[in-house]
Amino acid sequence: QVQLVESGGGLVEPGGFLMLSCTASESIVGFEVMSWYRQAPGKQRELVASTKYDTESIYADSVKGRFTISRDNRENTMSLQMNSLKPEDTAVYYCNGWRGGIAYWGQGTQVTVSS
Repeated sequence: QVQLVESGGGLVEPGGFLMLSCTASESIVGFEVMSWYRQAPGKQRELVASTKYDTESIYADSVKGRFTISRDNRENTMSLQMNSLKPEDTAVYYCNGWRGGIAYWGQGTQVTVSS
């Protein structure tokens, strides 16, 4: 079974930046959709950004213009560049991939935005 592993989380000051990476244990070519979700304490998990073959990426309104999602099928990775970070971006960020009707999740990486 494919495994997704996130990395790149950490503590950053408001206005700072981070890049999250999601590395798959096998080829991601077959993943129709790959996404980043996040879950803040006491809140439901929410979609942050998603990328699908042959269509434009989509973003939550709260991150538009600040975050950029990308995928590299040769390296079996997906990334999330996060700029101009705000305290409200603090959450555990999860990598997600859909393949053949099955959703795969990573274990999550903590992002904390605080001064």
